[in-house]
Amino acid sequence: MRPERATPETDMPLTRREFASTLVASGAVAVGGAWPRPASAAEVNRSHGASLVGALKYPPEFAHFDYVNPDAPKGGVAKMGTQGDFDSFNPFIVKGDSPTGVGLIFDTLMAPSLDEGSTMYGLLAEWIEYPKDFSWASFKIREGARWHDGEPVTVADVIFSFEILTTKGHPQYRFYYANVIGARDMGDGVVRFDFDDIGNRELPHIMGQLAVLPKHWWEGREFDRSSLEPLLGSGPYRIGTFEPGRYVEYERVEDYWGGDLPVNIGRNNFDRVRYEVFLDADASFEAFKSGVLEFRRENSASNWAQQYEFPAIQKGLVKRAEVEVEGPKQVQTFAFNLRREKFQDRRVREAIGLAFDFERTNKVIYFGQYARPVSYFQGTESLTPVGAPKGAELAILEELRGQVPDEVFGPAWSPPKTDGSGRNRRQLNRATKLLKEAGYEVRDGVLTGPDGAPFEIEFLSAQDSQGRVIMPFIRNLQQLGFRATFNVVDGPQYIRRVSQDPAFDWDMIIWGVANSESPGNEQREYWGSETADRIGARNVGGVADPAVDALIDRIIFATDRADLEAASKALDRVLMWNYYMIPQLYTPFERIAWWDRFGYPDPFPPRDDGFPAVWWWDEATAAAVEDAR
Repeated sequence: MRPERATPETDMPLTRREFASTLVASGAVAVGGAWPRPASAAEVNRSHGASLVGALKYPPEFAHFDYVNPDAPKGGVAKMGTQGDFDSFNPFIVKGDSPTGVGLIFDTLMAPSLDEGSTMYGLLAEWIEYPKDFSWASFKIREGARWHDGEPVTVADVIFSFEILTTKGHPQYRFYYANVIGARDMGDGVVRFDFDDIGNRELPHIMGQLAVLPKHWWEGREFDRSSLEPLLGSGPYRIGTFEPGRYVEYERVEDYWGGDLPVNIGRNNFDRVRYEVFLDADASFEAFKSGVLEFRRENSASNWAQQYEFPAIQKGLVKRAEVEVEGPKQVQTFAFNLRREKFQDRRVREAIGLAFDFERTNKVIYFGQYARPVSYFQGTESLTPVGAPKGAELAILEELRGQVPDEVFGPAWSPPKTDGSGRNRRQLNRATKLLKEAGYEVRDGVLTGPDGAPFEIEFLSAQDSQGRVIMPFIRNLQQLGFRATFNVVDGPQYIRRVSQDPAFDWDMIIWGVANSESPGNEQREYWGSETADRIGARNVGGVADPAVDALIDRIIFATDRADLEAASKALDRVLMWNYYMIPQLYTPFERIAWWDRFGYPDPFPPRDDGFPAVWWWDEATAAAVEDAR
């Protein structure tokens, strides 16, 4: 399952939050195969919600989520900054860049809660239904659901959405829904998705995440062409005023059809949500300090430690908090371009990783605010390997013995540690030994391969600020004889070289991996061989490993939660011990700051700070701030 939230800590090719929802095909079979056999009523589960990790917290007739204020007033404006311009409102295609927040205009079949992991409740769908063998899933579209132009949302819209996304949308949709063989109108407002195999527990949940698009509005329009024509949606907001390069606003739909649903009570309280566009991170921060922006998620540890003593803070007009968020963390890494021959040897990748001194970096640059990950499922205890594999996990790995590093059968991977002094001689000595075993030697101070060519590494970035982390790493690599450099390019060039150019013209980048508590189909997008050379894939490094593919299938077709956990731990061991990336850091908490014009949940939702979805405009505190200024 795709992560519910991925806090951006890196300069990824997709600079906005992923809007990873889609929809279903027409009555025809999309992928070859017969329709699965029907299930008897006794084999079918029908519910107002679905969870991949346990029992539902909220009963069928629940009034609202516990973390919202059901009496929150409507009004005001939420103003935030975003980096990166936009030239299209269509977030579902390869062409163009869509603005931050565009997902506010769309409704999904079901909606997540912010106090449960991998759990969702009906939004467009009144209920979800699926058999015990998970061979299909059905959804009942709510009566009264309608588009912003007043037309009803129908099963035909759902079917159209899947068909258009898997034929003309971003390639990720065809891979993510590869196991969906089609969709059917079952009558009485019910749409059914059929799957090409049994046992994929995640597929019903995945289909519930899909956003529905209006068939009638798209007729006569080219779906795969980028455009600034505002899209029609059915969600709580519509696209308002905008100016590329400056800002985009979303206006609350006062007669929003779903406003009184339990999943929406206490949500979507601002009349307008506005994103100001900044191409420079410092300019965005200055705009927040002056009050042009009113809410900020701070992703700079140095800013957080040193720059939050400006006058509005001292006067008490701006608040800030470190919000501990439950669940999986985004893991920031140094990613290798594995398509390049020089990174093919596992010993070379390990040696390069040994040159990264996390303890020194965290102490000097990050003010001790980060921790180093031990797993790509960091923050999810049940998916993180501990000690040596045993039981079901060991049995899974035994099937791959000889195809995976021997180390996976021993203790779980853990990162090397230094004393933080900046003198990591022991690690560099180990790296020198590994490089020599791989056939490299230092000649006249330059690390040279068997072909006599120097080993060159270019760290590519679109952010000058990343030099603070990369340059100390480079200095250590230079001690080993590498010719290492740091190259900063503009955003469009970075995106082109990393994710749009079939030549994949880069060596190493900073990259983030975000998982959920219920991994599944998205692992193919992250690590699968099929996506290794696909433009725009999340498998940015180009991992192409048959053993990894086999473990991904074990996750997708896990028979139960215990089987899923065992397979996930096995996959994590294989990824870590192959050193496909260098795990760099994660943050144990979110850093947020805001002008004291808002009301907000206290405490915050366990899995998100909830802004702007469950915050609200507070007239009294807003007036007090204006008086104090």
